[in-house]
Order: sequence, then structure tokens, then C-alpha cells
Amino acid sequence: MLERIEKLQVVSLGILVGLALVVSTKMVASTIQKNEISVTGSAYEIVKSDKGTLNFDIEVKKPTMQESYKTAQENLKVVQKYLKDKKIEKIEIKTPNCYPSYKNDSRGYSTNEVDHYNYTQPVVITADNVELIKDISTDISGLINQGIVVSVYTPSYDYSKLPELKVSLLEKASTDARKRAESMLKPSHNRVGKISAVRMGVYQITPVDSTNVSDMGINDTSTIDKKVTAVANVTFRIK
Repeated sequence: MLERIEKLQVVSLGILVGLALVVSTKMVASTIQKNEISVTGSAYEIVKSDKGTLNFDIEVKKPTMQESYKTAQENLKVVQKYLKDKKIEKIEIKTPNCYPSYKNDSRGYSTNEVDHYNYTQPVVITADNVELIKDISTDISGLINQGIVVSVYTPSYDYSKLPELKVSLLEKASTDARKRAESMLKPSHNRVGKISAVRMGVYQITPVDSTNVSDMGINDTSTIDKKVTAVANVTFRIK
């Protein structure tokens, strides 16, 4: 009799545990259905710049302001011919700057006597042929062989279709986020539902081999080939 009672207790305990598991499962399932999951997705694309810009200064030093101006204008004509021979059509002549440098006395102190005038003529060129801009940035200094001093700045390279690319990358980043969410929910046998919120991160435009990132975003203009990376934080409903 005692043995039958013990068996009955074991069976009853098993039923109670089973019911508890079922109730617990239902509660968990209900909680998951109301939850959301936030996932960060990313996408990138390698692009080649299609616009180049180069800034440089024609520099002249002469005893008088008139001489410096005259020489600068003569040098400018030579530079313009050089650029046209290189097939550069967009040439912008900026406002020049001229200032005096004063002589020092025997003790090294500056005096009021003008030693020479420094005349600077800024020039900006642009071209769709970025390789040409790169070539000129290293070649134009050779004009010094003709007595022309040119101070060259780092060329700038840009990609004109960036707005369209950003839209495309945002879509790809959102798709990547969904795939990540599906992988995360797979073990729980839940499914990814509709998007409830999307927050776009900053874009990182970097050299191809760079791993640098910034909270403010990066916009590299020093390289012809660039990597454009988009990040999207997407919140999905869970089915």
C-alpha cells in the first residue's frame, strides 16, 4: 500500500512539473513576442574618386612691389600655358597677396627698411581626370627650371556620386542588420519581424586599407581610391 502511495506521489509530482514547464514556456513566449531586438549592421563599397582639385601658389620675391607684380604676371602666363598643354581647362586665378619683408640690423633686429616684396598668386585647378591632377601635383614644381617658384598643396580627391551611394549603403546595412538579427534569434526559434526603428550612423570615408573610425565620421580627400562605410542600428519586432 505504501509503495502505491509513493508511486502516486511521484506521478503527481511529474504532472505538476510538466504543467509548470508548459506555463513557464507560455510566459516566456509571450514575453519574447512583445520584445524587440536592436542590431547594428554595416556595409561598405570601394570607389574611385572622379574629381580632383589642386591648389598651388606662384611665389615671387623682388626689391619693389612693381617688379614683384610684373614678374608674377609673367610667371602666371607660363604656368597657364603649362596647364593648358596638360589639358587642364578649369583654372581659377585667386586674389593675390603682396607684403614686404624688412631688413635686419647688425644685432638681428628688424628695421623699417624694406628688403624685398613677397608676391603670392594662388591658383586652383580642377579636373575629372584624377590621375592627371596627381601627375601635375608632383610635376609642376619642375617649373623652377624656368625660374618659377611654385608652392604646391596636397591635392584633394572627391567622389561626386556619394549621395546616391549613401542611400544604397544604408539599405545594404539594414539588410545586414536583419541577417544578424536572424542569426541571433535562430537558437530561440523566434523570427525577425517588422522594423520598428532605424538609426543611421555616421559615414566613414577612408583610404581603402584604413581601419580608422570616428564618432563624427571621416571624410578622406587625400586618396583617389576610398572605402565608404555605412552603419545602421535597426530595431526589429520579434515574432
